[in-house]
Amino acid sequence: MSVLPSVAVVILNWNGRSFLERFLPSVCASTYANLRIILADNASTDDSVSFTEAHYPQVEIIRNEKNSGFAGGYNEALQLVKADIYVLLNQDVEVEAGWIEPVITLMESDKNIAACQPKLRAFANKEEFEYAGAAGGWMDILGYTFCRGRILYTTEIDKGQYDDVQDIFWATGAALFIRSACFHQVGGFDPFFFAHMEEVDLCWRLQRAGYRICYCPESRVYHVGGGSLPQGNPRKLYLNFRNNLIMLYKNLHPSDKLIIFPQRFFLDLLAAAKSLVSAKPGDARAIFRAYRHYIGWRRKVWPGYADNDLPKPKLLSIKGVFHGIMIWRYYFLGRNKFSDLAGKKK
Repeated sequence: MSVLPSVAVVILNWNGRSFLERFLPSVCASTYANLRIILADNASTDDSVSFTEAHYPQVEIIRNEKNSGFAGGYNEALQLVKADIYVLLNQDVEVEAGWIEPVITLMESDKNIAACQPKLRAFANKEEFEYAGAAGGWMDILGYTFCRGRILYTTEIDKGQYDDVQDIFWATGAALFIRSACFHQVGGFDPFFFAHMEEVDLCWRLQRAGYRICYCPESRVYHVGGGSLPQGNPRKLYLNFRNNLIMLYKNLHPSDKLIIFPQRFFLDLLAAAKSLVSAKPGDARAIFRAYRHYIGWRRKVWPGYADNDLPKPKLLSIKGVFHGIMIWRYYFLGRNKFSDLAGKKK
Protein backbone atom coordinates (compact mmCIF):
# COMPACT_ATOMS: atom_id res chain seq x y z
CA MET A 1 0.00 0.00 0.00
CA SER A 2 1.47 3.30 -1.10
CA VAL A 3 1.78 6.11 1.40
CA LEU A 4 0.07 9.37 0.51
CA PRO A 5 2.49 12.29 0.05
CA SER A 6 2.43 14.63 3.01
CA VAL A 7 0.75 17.92 2.17
CA ALA A 8 1.00 21.21 4.07
CA VAL A 9 -1.55 23.89 3.21
CA VAL A 10 0.18 27.13 4.19
CA ILE A 11 -1.96 30.27 4.36
CA LEU A 12 0.03 33.49 4.43
CA ASN A 13 -1.94 35.98 6.50
CA TRP A 14 -1.68 39.69 7.06
CA ASN A 15 -4.53 41.34 8.98
CA GLY A 16 -6.94 38.85 7.46
CA ARG A 17 -9.29 38.13 10.36
CA SER A 18 -12.42 38.61 8.24
CA PHE A 19 -11.09 36.32 5.50
CA LEU A 20 -10.02 33.64 7.97
CA GLU A 21 -13.41 33.71 9.64
CA ARG A 22 -15.09 33.29 6.27
CA PHE A 23 -12.78 30.79 4.54
CA LEU A 24 -10.91 28.70 7.14
CA PRO A 25 -13.95 26.43 7.67
CA SER A 26 -13.78 25.20 4.08
CA VAL A 27 -10.02 24.58 4.31
CA CYS A 28 -10.42 22.66 7.57
CA ALA A 29 -13.10 20.52 5.92
CA SER A 30 -10.58 19.24 3.35
CA THR A 31 -10.74 15.45 3.05
CA TYR A 32 -7.12 14.67 2.15
CA ALA A 33 -5.77 12.21 4.70
CA ASN A 34 -2.11 13.21 5.11
CA LEU A 35 -2.64 16.92 5.69
CA ARG A 36 -1.41 19.77 7.88
CA ILE A 37 -2.91 23.25 7.83
CA ILE A 38 -0.61 26.11 8.78
CA LEU A 39 -1.24 29.81 9.22
CA ALA A 40 1.92 31.80 8.44
CA ASP A 41 1.28 35.21 9.92
CA ASN A 42 3.14 38.15 8.39
CA ALA A 43 3.30 40.32 11.55
CA SER A 44 -0.41 41.14 11.60
CA THR A 45 -1.66 43.92 13.83
CA ASP A 46 -5.22 42.60 14.07
CA ASP A 47 -6.47 39.64 16.11
CA SER A 48 -6.30 37.07 13.30
CA VAL A 49 -3.78 34.89 15.12
CA SER A 50 -5.65 34.83 18.43
CA PHE A 51 -8.90 34.20 16.53
CA THR A 52 -7.37 31.19 14.76
CA GLU A 53 -5.87 29.81 17.97
CA ALA A 54 -9.22 30.09 19.77
CA HIS A 55 -11.46 28.67 17.05
CA TYR A 56 -9.18 26.39 15.01
CA PRO A 57 -6.70 24.74 17.41
CA GLN A 58 -5.86 22.15 14.71
CA VAL A 59 -4.28 24.91 12.61
CA GLU A 60 -0.56 25.35 13.29
CA ILE A 61 0.78 28.89 13.63
CA ILE A 62 4.05 30.32 12.30
CA ARG A 63 4.79 33.92 13.25
CA ASN A 64 7.02 35.88 10.88
CA GLU A 65 8.87 38.72 12.57
CA LYS A 66 7.90 41.31 9.95
CA ASN A 67 5.74 41.74 6.88
CA SER A 68 8.08 40.79 4.03
CA GLY A 69 5.26 40.56 1.49
CA PHE A 70 4.09 37.44 -0.30
CA ALA A 71 7.55 36.43 -1.51
CA GLY A 72 9.61 37.03 1.61
CA GLY A 73 6.83 35.90 3.94
CA TYR A 74 6.50 32.50 2.30
CA ASN A 75 10.28 32.06 2.02
CA GLU A 76 10.64 32.64 5.75
CA ALA A 77 7.73 30.43 6.80
CA LEU A 78 8.50 27.51 4.48
CA GLN A 79 11.94 27.10 6.02
CA LEU A 80 10.04 25.73 9.01
CA VAL A 81 7.59 23.47 7.18
CA LYS A 82 8.37 19.82 6.45
CA ALA A 83 6.11 18.25 3.84
CA ASP A 84 6.38 16.56 0.46
CA ILE A 85 4.11 19.11 -1.17
CA TYR A 86 3.34 22.67 -0.15
CA VAL A 87 0.01 24.24 -1.03
CA LEU A 88 0.35 28.00 -0.88
CA LEU A 89 -3.19 29.24 -0.37
CA ASN A 90 -4.38 32.83 -0.23
CA GLN A 91 -6.37 33.83 2.82
CA ASP A 92 -9.32 34.86 0.58
CA VAL A 93 -9.90 31.46 -1.06
CA GLU A 94 -12.79 29.06 -0.49
CA VAL A 95 -12.12 25.41 -1.36
CA GLU A 96 -14.21 22.33 -2.01
CA ALA A 97 -13.79 19.38 0.35
CA GLY A 98 -12.00 17.15 -2.17
CA TRP A 99 -9.91 19.86 -3.83
CA ILE A 100 -6.50 18.41 -2.91
CA GLU A 101 -6.84 14.79 -4.09
CA PRO A 102 -7.07 15.39 -7.88
CA VAL A 103 -3.98 17.60 -7.90
CA ILE A 104 -1.92 15.12 -5.89
CA THR A 105 -3.02 12.31 -8.21
CA LEU A 106 -1.89 14.34 -11.21
CA MET A 107 1.45 15.26 -9.63
CA GLU A 108 2.09 11.68 -8.57
CA SER A 109 1.50 10.50 -12.15
CA ASP A 110 4.70 12.30 -13.19
CA LYS A 111 7.41 13.20 -10.68
CA ASN A 112 8.61 15.81 -13.16
CA ILE A 113 5.55 17.95 -12.42
CA ALA A 114 6.98 20.44 -9.94
CA ALA A 115 3.98 22.74 -9.56
CA CYS A 116 0.28 22.66 -10.31
CA GLN A 117 -2.80 24.79 -9.89
CA PRO A 118 -6.52 24.02 -9.61
CA LYS A 119 -9.24 25.73 -11.59
CA LEU A 120 -9.70 29.22 -10.14
CA ARG A 121 -13.21 30.64 -10.18
CA ALA A 122 -14.51 33.93 -8.79
CA PHE A 123 -16.02 33.76 -5.33
CA ALA A 124 -18.55 36.49 -6.19
CA ASN A 125 -19.67 34.70 -9.35
CA LYS A 126 -18.86 31.03 -9.06
CA GLU A 127 -19.49 30.23 -12.72
CA GLU A 128 -16.87 32.74 -13.87
CA PHE A 129 -13.11 32.32 -14.01
CA GLU A 130 -11.13 34.46 -11.60
CA TYR A 131 -8.50 36.97 -12.66
CA ALA A 132 -5.54 35.66 -10.67
CA GLY A 133 -5.25 32.23 -12.26
CA ALA A 134 -8.38 31.09 -14.10
CA ALA A 135 -7.50 27.89 -16.00
CA GLY A 136 -3.73 28.29 -15.92
CA GLY A 137 -1.19 31.01 -16.58
CA TRP A 138 0.44 31.78 -19.92
CA MET A 139 2.83 34.45 -21.21
CA ASP A 140 3.25 35.98 -24.65
CA ILE A 141 6.51 36.60 -26.54
CA LEU A 142 6.95 40.04 -24.98
CA GLY A 143 6.45 38.87 -21.39
CA TYR A 144 2.84 39.95 -20.89
CA THR A 145 1.02 37.44 -18.70
CA PHE A 146 -2.55 36.20 -19.05
CA CYS A 147 -4.59 33.06 -18.38
CA ARG A 148 -6.75 30.55 -20.12
CA GLY A 149 -10.14 32.03 -19.27
CA ARG A 150 -8.82 35.54 -18.51
CA ILE A 151 -7.08 37.98 -20.84
CA LEU A 152 -6.28 41.37 -19.33
CA TYR A 153 -9.49 42.36 -17.52
CA THR A 154 -11.83 40.14 -19.54
CA THR A 155 -12.84 36.92 -17.77
CA GLU A 156 -14.87 34.11 -19.29
CA ILE A 157 -17.74 32.04 -17.91
CA ASP A 158 -16.60 28.50 -17.21
CA LYS A 159 -18.49 26.30 -19.66
CA GLY A 160 -16.04 23.43 -19.53
CA GLN A 161 -13.98 24.86 -22.39
CA TYR A 162 -10.74 24.46 -20.42
CA ASP A 163 -11.40 21.14 -18.71
CA ASP A 164 -8.26 19.46 -20.02
CA VAL A 165 -5.09 18.84 -18.05
CA GLN A 166 -2.45 21.03 -19.67
CA ASP A 167 1.12 22.20 -19.27
CA ILE A 168 1.11 25.92 -18.50
CA PHE A 169 3.77 28.60 -18.11
CA TRP A 170 2.87 29.61 -14.55
CA ALA A 171 0.56 28.46 -11.77
CA THR A 172 -1.32 30.98 -9.67
CA GLY A 173 0.08 31.96 -6.30
CA ALA A 174 -3.47 32.05 -4.94
CA ALA A 175 -3.55 28.22 -4.79
CA LEU A 176 -0.12 26.91 -5.71
CA PHE A 177 0.74 23.22 -5.27
CA ILE A 178 4.52 22.77 -5.38
CA ARG A 179 6.94 20.05 -4.43
CA SER A 180 8.92 21.28 -1.45
CA ALA A 181 12.19 19.91 -2.82
CA CYS A 182 11.69 21.79 -6.09
CA PHE A 183 10.76 25.02 -4.29
CA HIS A 184 14.00 25.00 -2.33
CA GLN A 185 16.11 23.67 -5.23
CA VAL A 186 15.52 26.83 -7.29
CA GLY A 187 15.75 29.18 -4.31
CA GLY A 188 12.08 29.82 -3.56
CA PHE A 189 10.52 33.17 -4.36
CA ASP A 190 12.65 36.19 -5.18
CA PRO A 191 12.14 38.34 -2.03
CA PHE A 192 12.86 41.55 -3.97
CA PHE A 193 9.52 41.13 -5.73
CA PHE A 194 7.62 41.59 -2.41
CA ALA A 195 4.32 40.81 -4.17
CA HIS A 196 3.05 40.20 -7.73
CA MET A 197 4.77 38.16 -10.47
CA GLU A 198 6.82 36.15 -7.96
CA GLU A 199 4.97 32.95 -8.82
CA VAL A 200 5.54 33.54 -12.55
CA ASP A 201 9.26 34.03 -11.93
CA LEU A 202 9.37 30.89 -9.77
CA CYS A 203 7.58 28.78 -12.37
CA TRP A 204 9.88 30.06 -15.11
CA ARG A 205 12.92 29.02 -13.06
CA LEU A 206 11.33 25.62 -12.46
CA GLN A 207 10.89 25.15 -16.20
CA ARG A 208 14.50 26.22 -16.73
CA ALA A 209 15.42 23.42 -14.30
CA GLY A 210 13.57 20.94 -16.52
CA TYR A 211 10.30 20.60 -14.59
CA ARG A 212 6.68 20.81 -15.74
CA ILE A 213 3.99 23.22 -14.53
CA CYS A 214 0.44 21.90 -14.88
CA TYR A 215 -3.23 22.80 -14.54
CA CYS A 216 -5.70 20.40 -12.93
CA PRO A 217 -9.34 21.15 -13.86
CA GLU A 218 -10.82 18.52 -11.54
CA SER A 219 -9.89 20.66 -8.54
CA ARG A 220 -11.87 23.88 -8.06
CA VAL A 221 -11.34 26.78 -5.68
CA TYR A 222 -13.04 30.18 -5.40
CA HIS A 223 -11.00 33.35 -5.01
CA VAL A 224 -12.16 36.76 -3.83
CA GLY A 225 -9.12 38.55 -5.30
CA GLY A 226 -7.73 41.99 -4.60
CA GLY A 227 -7.68 41.33 -0.88
CA SER A 228 -4.42 43.21 -0.41
CA LEU A 229 -4.30 45.48 -3.46
CA PRO A 230 -7.44 45.80 -5.62
CA GLN A 231 -7.38 46.05 -9.41
CA GLY A 232 -6.70 49.59 -10.57
CA ASN A 233 -4.48 50.43 -7.61
CA PRO A 234 -1.34 52.30 -8.83
CA ARG A 235 0.79 50.39 -6.31
CA LYS A 236 -0.36 47.10 -7.87
CA LEU A 237 0.36 48.46 -11.35
CA TYR A 238 3.84 49.57 -10.26
CA LEU A 239 4.71 46.17 -8.78
CA ASN A 240 3.41 44.32 -11.84
CA PHE A 241 5.45 46.41 -14.29
CA ARG A 242 8.61 46.51 -12.17
CA ASN A 243 8.59 42.82 -11.31
CA ASN A 244 7.76 41.78 -14.86
CA LEU A 245 10.79 43.65 -16.19
CA ILE A 246 13.05 42.15 -13.52
CA MET A 247 11.70 38.67 -14.25
CA LEU A 248 12.42 39.05 -17.96
CA TYR A 249 15.95 40.28 -17.35
CA LYS A 250 16.67 37.37 -14.97
CA ASN A 251 15.27 34.56 -17.10
CA LEU A 252 15.46 35.46 -20.78
CA HIS A 253 18.03 34.04 -23.14
CA PRO A 254 20.51 36.86 -23.97
CA SER A 255 19.46 37.00 -27.63
CA ASP A 256 15.78 37.24 -26.63
CA LYS A 257 16.57 40.26 -24.45
CA LEU A 258 17.89 42.17 -27.46
CA ILE A 259 14.60 41.66 -29.28
CA ILE A 260 12.10 41.93 -26.44
CA PHE A 261 13.23 44.86 -24.31
CA PRO A 262 13.09 47.56 -27.04
CA GLN A 263 9.57 46.47 -27.96
CA ARG A 264 8.50 46.40 -24.32
CA PHE A 265 9.84 49.89 -23.72
CA PHE A 266 7.86 51.23 -26.68
CA LEU A 267 4.62 49.49 -25.69
CA ASP A 268 4.93 50.41 -22.01
CA LEU A 269 5.53 54.03 -23.03
CA LEU A 270 2.30 53.86 -25.05
CA ALA A 271 0.52 52.48 -21.98
CA ALA A 272 1.78 55.40 -19.89
CA ALA A 273 0.68 57.88 -22.56
CA LYS A 274 -2.76 56.25 -22.72
CA SER A 275 -3.06 56.62 -18.93
CA LEU A 276 -2.32 60.34 -19.20
CA VAL A 277 -4.86 60.80 -21.99
CA SER A 278 -7.41 58.85 -19.95
CA ALA A 279 -6.90 61.20 -16.98
CA LYS A 280 -5.12 58.55 -14.92
CA PRO A 281 -1.85 60.29 -14.05
CA GLY A 282 -1.32 57.93 -11.10
CA ASP A 283 -1.07 54.96 -13.48
CA ALA A 284 1.42 56.78 -15.70
CA ARG A 285 3.55 57.67 -12.68
CA ALA A 286 3.43 54.02 -11.57
CA ILE A 287 4.81 52.85 -14.94
CA PHE A 288 7.61 55.44 -15.00
CA ARG A 289 8.45 54.63 -11.38
CA ALA A 290 8.57 50.92 -12.22
CA TYR A 291 11.12 51.58 -14.97
CA ARG A 292 13.21 53.83 -12.73
CA HIS A 293 13.36 51.19 -10.01
CA TYR A 294 14.00 48.41 -12.52
CA ILE A 295 17.06 50.33 -13.76
CA GLY A 296 18.12 50.83 -10.14
CA TRP A 297 17.71 47.09 -9.51
CA ARG A 298 19.99 46.28 -12.46
CA ARG A 299 22.66 48.63 -11.19
CA LYS A 300 22.56 47.96 -7.46
CA VAL A 301 20.82 44.64 -6.76
CA TRP A 302 21.39 42.31 -9.71
CA PRO A 303 25.22 42.32 -9.45
CA GLY A 304 24.88 40.81 -5.96
CA TYR A 305 22.61 37.94 -7.02
CA ALA A 306 24.06 34.48 -6.72
CA ASP A 307 23.44 33.68 -10.38
CA ASN A 308 22.39 30.07 -10.70
CA ASP A 309 23.55 27.59 -13.29
CA LEU A 310 20.08 26.95 -14.70
CA PRO A 311 19.98 27.06 -18.50
CA LYS A 312 18.19 29.93 -20.23
CA PRO A 313 16.39 28.37 -23.20
CA LYS A 314 14.90 30.47 -25.98
CA LEU A 315 11.48 31.72 -24.97
CA LEU A 316 9.60 30.08 -27.83
CA SER A 317 10.81 26.65 -26.71
CA ILE A 318 9.09 26.89 -23.32
CA LYS A 319 5.66 25.41 -22.58
CA GLY A 320 2.86 27.92 -22.01
CA VAL A 321 4.35 30.70 -24.15
CA PHE A 322 1.97 32.17 -26.74
CA HIS A 323 3.75 32.72 -30.07
CA GLY A 324 2.28 36.17 -30.61
CA ILE A 325 1.67 39.53 -28.96
CA MET A 326 -1.37 39.20 -26.71
CA ILE A 327 -2.11 42.92 -26.30
CA TRP A 328 -2.07 43.49 -30.07
CA ARG A 329 -4.62 40.75 -30.66
CA TYR A 330 -6.74 41.87 -27.70
CA TYR A 331 -6.93 45.59 -28.45
CA PHE A 332 -6.66 45.70 -32.23
CA LEU A 333 -8.14 42.38 -33.36
CA GLY A 334 -10.78 42.07 -30.62
CA ARG A 335 -9.70 38.61 -29.50
CA ASN A 336 -10.55 38.67 -25.82
CA LYS A 337 -10.82 34.92 -25.23
CA PHE A 338 -7.89 32.54 -24.95
CA SER A 339 -9.47 30.19 -27.48
CA ASP A 340 -9.62 33.06 -30.02
CA LEU A 341 -6.05 34.34 -29.63
CA ALA A 342 -4.40 32.19 -32.26
CA GLY A 343 -7.31 32.15 -34.72
CA LYS A 344 -10.20 34.32 -35.77
CA LYS A 345 -12.59 35.85 -33.28
CA LYS A 346 -15.70 33.71 -32.96
